[in-house]
Amino acid sequence: IMMTKIYKYVFAVLAIGGFASCSDFFDQEYEHVIFTETDHLNSATDSIYSVIGILNKLQAIGDRTVLLGEVRGDLVDLTKEANSDLRDMALFNIGDDNRYNNPTDYYAIINNCNYFIANADTALKNNRNDYIFMKEYAAVKAIRAWTYLQLVLNYGSVPFVTEPILSKLEAEQNYPKYDLQAVCEYFINDLMPLTDRWADEYPNYGNIRSLRDGASRLLFFPMNVVLGDLNLWLASVTGNKSTYREAAMRYYKYISQRNGDNSAYPTGMNYYMWYWGSTAWNSFTSASSGDWSDEEYGQNTELITIIAGDSIRAEGNYSELRNLFYSREDNDYRVSIIPSQGMFELSESQANCCLASNGISFSYAPADLTDHKAGDLRLYRSYSWGQATNRLTGERFDVSYVEKQSFQNIHIYRRTQLYLRLAEALNGAGIPRAAFSILSTGLNNEIYQTSVYPYCSESDSIWISQLDFPETRYGIVTAQYITSSSGGTGVYNTMGIHSRGSGWTPYNEFYRLPEAEPIPVVDEEGNPIEGLFVIEKDSPDLVEKQQAFVDSLLLNENGLEMAFEGPRFYDIMRFAMRQSNPEKFLAEKVAARRGKNNIDS
Repeated sequence: IMMTKIYKYVFAVLAIGGFASCSDFFDQEYEHVIFTETDHLNSATDSIYSVIGILNKLQAIGDRTVLLGEVRGDLVDLTKEANSDLRDMALFNIGDDNRYNNPTDYYAIINNCNYFIANADTALKNNRNDYIFMKEYAAVKAIRAWTYLQLVLNYGSVPFVTEPILSKLEAEQNYPKYDLQAVCEYFINDLMPLTDRWADEYPNYGNIRSLRDGASRLLFFPMNVVLGDLNLWLASVTGNKSTYREAAMRYYKYISQRNGDNSAYPTGMNYYMWYWGSTAWNSFTSASSGDWSDEEYGQNTELITIIAGDSIRAEGNYSELRNLFYSREDNDYRVSIIPSQGMFELSESQANCCLASNGISFSYAPADLTDHKAGDLRLYRSYSWGQATNRLTGERFDVSYVEKQSFQNIHIYRRTQLYLRLAEALNGAGIPRAAFSILSTGLNNEIYQTSVYPYCSESDSIWISQLDFPETRYGIVTAQYITSSSGGTGVYNTMGIHSRGSGWTPYNEFYRLPEAEPIPVVDEEGNPIEGLFVIEKDSPDLVEKQQAFVDSLLLNENGLEMAFEGPRFYDIMRFAMRQSNPEKFLAEKVAARRGKNNIDS
């Protein structure tokens, strides 16, 4: 029954259809459009008030951004505490009265963005000849593009309007319908003219509530990241190689410019890894336990964008994610969402390669370890469970803690996710070796020289060389550095993403890219010379095989790394678009939440 419902739904989604009536899209309170009584926003007060108002309206879609991505995916399941709307969401039976089905909330954001864009005096300068409104103008344009992308991904072909609606008469007009491709194409063209000057400029509103030390920058959506997503979705629809390349370039632009010109934003060394000693290896060490949990803003912090949540329910924009995912007093310690059997199986299926203390020898952790310690350790890092006792009745009950959703704020973008999407774009662009390197070793110019250039065409080499990762700023971590925190005086800040949870991936014999049979070098008499082989360019057939293989690794890695954070269903949708039978692929992936032995139930 579940598979049938999923098939019907994904057929509509992948043909770009929606799950709600469009007739109610503009049923909103128009008097809440900010500054409708004035013709222009021409003071700093107007600007700040308007942008804060837009950020406030984003809060209304924060929870569902995560829930629509996770509850419809394969990595979570629901408990008996879950409300009926969540249950209907999980069963792809989202009706008009479902609390998470309210397209007007998206249009409230869009309408206020349209109003700001139409009325901000972008030519106005201060006495230092600096533009006053352009940072806000660019930020609002990026928010509008991101919001439209969320809208069309969930509702299919949607009414498209870029002028502010200020009356009921205007709301009742027949606006054109835009599908995913049209939305992506429009906003790519809309944002690109701003990128040279304003892509890395953000409003700075100082300390806002729990966000300190300039972390208000986390409230905005980097233009190049949004452009990367728009191009990645567009490429997935059209299969256009050059669009994948543009997606990769946009992600790279953000990475290389986030901390200023000629700066770096490397993957970092956050990992959770078994440590194999001389007699035992049943303990592990973490180089950093911060990663997704740190809400500060700095050169090497993980978070890129959040939607702020209020601290108490009475303030009106309180995020319920903590109460759905995390046992706490506010929910009587009863959660609604827990990891699925499919999540456990995905995590346990990874071969965990354990380094010895010498950084040379290695082994593999047993596959039958208990307490979710088998396979990849990121699940163990982010999820814990147990039982608690009611102090009044003595009743024992289950508790569950998904650490990733224990925060007041809603996390949207982060660094490792960005690198995974860069890898996806590079793979679609026809350079799977570079994409695989992001997973296995980390990527820098030295990796290009040894693992990419010798195998790809000259034109591909020239193109990818534009994505410059100098060794002086992106230093590949070595096994010896991991085990002894030494190994030279170089830079060590870049590692393969799979090593964040599955042990030392460069040594992992089960994590290898498909290769052509090596051609031995022969002597004058035709005898093979031991240890010498000819390096040939990868054939088109081999590249296609490698692309399919890396795509499967990337979808798994997205699950291992980004579980419970919100993007899962959308990732499956996007990967499905590249399959020969997208509906079947997506339906089977989602049904796998029940585990491989129950996929048809």
